[in-house]
Amino acid sequence: MAILVITGTGTEVGKTVTTAAVAASALAAGRSVAVLKAAQTGVRPDERGDAEEVARLAGPVAAGELARYPEPLAPGTAARRAGRAPVHPHEIAEAAAKLATEHDLVLVEGAGGLLVRFDPAGGTLADAAGLLAAPVLVVTAAGLGTLNTTELTAREIRTRGLDLAGVVIGSWPAEPDLAARCNLADLPEVAGAPLLGALPAGAGAAAPETFRKKAPGWLAPRLDGTWDAEAFRVREGPRSFR
Repeated sequence: MAILVITGTGTEVGKTVTTAAVAASALAAGRSVAVLKAAQTGVRPDERGDAEEVARLAGPVAAGELARYPEPLAPGTAARRAGRAPVHPHEIAEAAAKLATEHDLVLVEGAGGLLVRFDPAGGTLADAAGLLAAPVLVVTAAGLGTLNTTELTAREIRTRGLDLAGVVIGSWPAEPDLAARCNLADLPEVAGAPLLGALPAGAGAAAPETFRKKAPGWLAPRLDGTWDAEAFRVREGPRSFR
């Protein structure tokens, strides 16, 4: 993978921390990494954005964003309300393709979910992934309700003829309930794609040195990690699975 598009099933599912973990694992494997935030919303000019947060946690990556809007809204809405130019899918694709000529891996992080609108024409991260012909990694929640949003996202990716790289649980609770435990088996089934990792809740609060050391253990080998999905399912799943 030269370019990997990272989306979530919604907001607050751990997308940025997962992007940081993927970046840290790639760096540990000796790869050069760039992180592109398609559009940053809800952050002041003097505040650290998601791409900068990835760099803080992961280490020496080239981090950038195409646009920043002050209100925490969908990028298209935030751009309109701010009276600023929106970001179009072809701009995302062009920026990512350029970075791919200079780095081994480019991580393109979206805003919210796959179909969040970026411009008045209804352009989305899915459109950018299509222009890039890049695989899509879906970050999802652990608990009740995640199966529906994960399956809908996976179906849309396939409908567009895109490659669904896999699914990562963005925040695995220290004390998972029955739904979360059962979802370890159900998520890859409804997605039709492998479970490629599970980040522990609060991973983003770790010191950067600790985060970088542990990140490969949260992700599967396809993402330059050492995480074993079956071993995790046996350990964390419901007793009937053990």
